[in-house]
Amino acid sequence: MDQARAQSMEEIQPGDEDRVFYKLSVPKKVVVMMGGPTMNLVIAIVLLTITTTLLGVPAASTTLESVSKCVLPVSAAADATCSSADPQAPAAAAGLKPGDRILSYDGAVISSWDSLTGRIRASDGAAVPIVVRRGGQDLTLQIAPILTDRPVYDSKGNAEKTASGAVRTQRVGFLGVGAGQVLQSQSITSVPGVVWSGLSGTAGVVLRIPQKMVGVAKAAFGTGPRDANGPVSIVGVGRFAGEITSDAPKSGFGLRGWLLEILSIIAALNIALFIFNLIPLLPLDGGHVAGALWEGARRQVARVRRKADPGPTDVARLLPVAYAASALLIAMSVLLIYADLVNPIKFG
Repeated sequence: MDQARAQSMEEIQPGDEDRVFYKLSVPKKVVVMMGGPTMNLVIAIVLLTITTTLLGVPAASTTLESVSKCVLPVSAAADATCSSADPQAPAAAAGLKPGDRILSYDGAVISSWDSLTGRIRASDGAAVPIVVRRGGQDLTLQIAPILTDRPVYDSKGNAEKTASGAVRTQRVGFLGVGAGQVLQSQSITSVPGVVWSGLSGTAGVVLRIPQKMVGVAKAAFGTGPRDANGPVSIVGVGRFAGEITSDAPKSGFGLRGWLLEILSIIAALNIALFIFNLIPLLPLDGGHVAGALWEGARRQVARVRRKADPGPTDVARLLPVAYAASALLIAMSVLLIYADLVNPIKFG
């Protein structure tokens, strides 16, 4: 600690004694140390504003991308195929085809995929007219949704589960159609929600880093799969960028979709840097901010108790903590780099 203090003092030129960092007020220290993380956040906000309002976000369209041939049970595997015992899906029976654009259902104009699925799920199984546009022509078909048990989804689109871990189901109308994807530009008012979603999601990952690193180690030295929502190293980020770039010619949304992916990953990286640097441990910026806040708290307590000013916090006393945190960060980085080389996360 004494050596660190001496080396720091050697950098101070004559006349700069009152301009050293430790003599700054607590608010100024916080402003200085928050400069880097704040810029990361600003970059992320700007990029997310561009992607959300100009490029758009993927959303379900009223054009069909898939039409199921049969009705599979909820418990069926993701790669299950139809058998003779499975009933024919109403959409296939009515003659719907991929590429059809739904114009109306049971006499109601369909302007969004959610409005269509809501009417289908609320169906009582009776046959209703459905108008589709196919090849520039409008066709009217008769379709009768089948009542079957389907998963119940939450507001984020994830299937809800019971206390035992089974998927929660509800008996609703079902056609057997899948929506195509389009990019829809959102209003500027949706940007705060998008930014908050990114911040809260990343913060959740950071808080679970010890648990996540156990999974990374198992995947790196075993045969287990990588967690798609787990941490990656700079090698993993570079791999993502390479996969996006190489996929540009065949991106589902063309150049617009490719640019959306590139800017989104840069925004996500800046959010991750912002959150990670706020961890209150040296040598991270959050550690210096915590030291400044502790200094301010000590001074306030001394002022209330009419004691002498305790002076600036001696950050050099925390060097053992900084060395331990640095060693841990290096070990994590090495493990993540190795995992990204031998068992990488595939983009998408």
